[in-house]
Amino acid sequence: MNRFVLVALRNLWRLPGAYIKLCRHAKHPERYPEEERWRHVQKVMGWVIRSGNIDLQVSGKENIPQEESFMLYANHQGMFDVVALAATCDRPLGAVYKKELKNVPVLNKILQSTLSFDMDREDVRQSLTVIQQVTKQVLSGRNYLIFPEGTRSKNGNVMGQFHAGSFRAAGKAKCPIVPVAFIDSFKVLDQKGSAPVTVKMYYLKPIPYEEYADLKTVDLAALVKQRIATAMEDALVDT
Repeated sequence: MNRFVLVALRNLWRLPGAYIKLCRHAKHPERYPEEERWRHVQKVMGWVIRSGNIDLQVSGKENIPQEESFMLYANHQGMFDVVALAATCDRPLGAVYKKELKNVPVLNKILQSTLSFDMDREDVRQSLTVIQQVTKQVLSGRNYLIFPEGTRSKNGNVMGQFHAGSFRAAGKAKCPIVPVAFIDSFKVLDQKGSAPVTVKMYYLKPIPYEEYADLKTVDLAALVKQRIATAMEDALVDT
């Protein structure tokens, strides 16, 4: 059985009410406190994990800044990455996502509810506008997620190129960067059927602005990628 079908069947009795509430949050986010909107997203994502035969093993949550705003930069292996981050990051997040996701049911409501921004990487002007908007939001105290590969890796636990431009927002906001490493996240949807699957994710130590202030964005991208790669290599050796 398809994993999402399994999740839907196991939560059939509570999904309508949850979806209606999510639609209200998405249509009028200004009417609801950010914490309330985020807790609802977390609750729904928790259902997906628990009922989808997914063993999500999380390390390093203590590395999530508790006082100042921050940006998460994670390797990207598939749609489940968003589910895992939403379920485990206790501080509200917005995200920068590719424009095609605007048409994905349910996910589009979550993105609207969290004041996320769609980006068209082929439109330079629009991309720069998004970076400016994210910078403004982070300076105002909100937190944001970016997948610097721009799209999911097609090679399992092998990362793609990190785009330097995605780090401009962090540099302009002068905020801590929290790298996040995913291992085997791709298996959630790529693996046929709904057999149990284990996914590991690691919130790595934050990189304070003082540590990267003098780096060019291309060098910062390389630094973050290397830290994620090292965490993945260490975890895979221990497996």
